[in-house]
Amino acid sequence: MSAVRQRERSRAALPPTGSQYLLEREDQRAVVTEVGATLRSWRVDDREQLDTFEVDELGDGFRGKVLLPWPNRIRDARYVFAGAEHRTAISEPQRGSALHGLVLWANWQPLRHSSDDVALGYMLYPQPGYPFTLELEVEYRLTAGGLEVTLRATNRGATAAPFGAGFHPYVTLRGDARLELPARTRVPVDERLLPTGAPVPVERTEFDFRRARPVGSPALDTCFGDLERGADGLARATLAAGADEGAVTVWMDEHFRFLHVYTGDAGVALEPMTCAPDAFNSGDGLLTLAPGASFAGRWGLNTQREVQ
Repeated sequence: MSAVRQRERSRAALPPTGSQYLLEREDQRAVVTEVGATLRSWRVDDREQLDTFEVDELGDGFRGKVLLPWPNRIRDARYVFAGAEHRTAISEPQRGSALHGLVLWANWQPLRHSSDDVALGYMLYPQPGYPFTLELEVEYRLTAGGLEVTLRATNRGATAAPFGAGFHPYVTLRGDARLELPARTRVPVDERLLPTGAPVPVERTEFDFRRARPVGSPALDTCFGDLERGADGLARATLAAGADEGAVTVWMDEHFRFLHVYTGDAGVALEPMTCAPDAFNSGDGLLTLAPGASFAGRWGLNTQREVQ
C-alpha cells in the first residue's frame, strides 16, 4: 500500500471524538477523548461503571462532557455582566437557551500523559456572547481509591470574566438502583427547566434523597444544593444497586456547590456544578475571575465510601 493511501486510510479511521487517552492502574481502566476532554469510559474489575458509548460513536446526552464556562442553561442565551449585555448562541432551540457552555466539541490538547494520568488543555478565546479569554486544563488521574478529576481555569484576558463549571458523568443504572444524595434544597424550575425562584427545602418531599431510596418516579432533571459535607469538606452522592451490583460514589470538593441529577434510560447523570442553572442571570454560585486569577476544583468517582 502506498504512503498516500496509508495516510488516507488513517485519516478515515479517526474516531469521531478524536484521540483516545487510555489510563490504567491495577484493576481500573479509563478512557478520555480529545474532543470535549470527555470521560468516555471507566472500568473497575473489568466492569464498565458508566453509561458510555463506543469509540466509533459520537456520543449523545452529553455523556462524560466538560461544561465550561457555564453548566446547565442561560435563559434566552443572554445575560448582563459588568453593566454590558451579552448574547451567545442558542444551543438548545426547543427551550431557547444556551446549554452547557462552549467547549463540548472543542479539540483539547494533551499537556501530560502517563499510564494513569492525562491532562488536557484548551484556550478559550473571546467570541460573540462571551468576550473573555480563559486558559483551561482538565486532569484525569487514577488513584488507589478511584478516578480523580481536577479542573483549573485562569483568566488570561484584560477584564474580569463570569465563570461557572460542571461535569456530566453518567453512572450505569443497574437493577433497582438506590440514590443517596446529601442535599437539603433543590432549585425549582419551569417547563423550560429554568429557575422560578429561590431554592426550596427537599424535606418531606419526593426530592429528599438524604437517605438512600429507589431512583424511580418521578424522573429527575433536578439541581440540588446546600450539600452536606464530611469532615474532609467533600460532598458525596452514591448510586447503589444490589449486593452483586455494587455502588458508585461521586464526590466533590467545596468549589462544587451543586449537584444536578438526570435520570436516563440506562444511566443516571450525577453532575457536579459550581453554580445553579441560569447563574449568569441569577448570580447563584456565579464566580468572577479577575484578570490573572485562577480557579481550581476537584471531584471524582469511586466504588467505595471513602476517597483515598
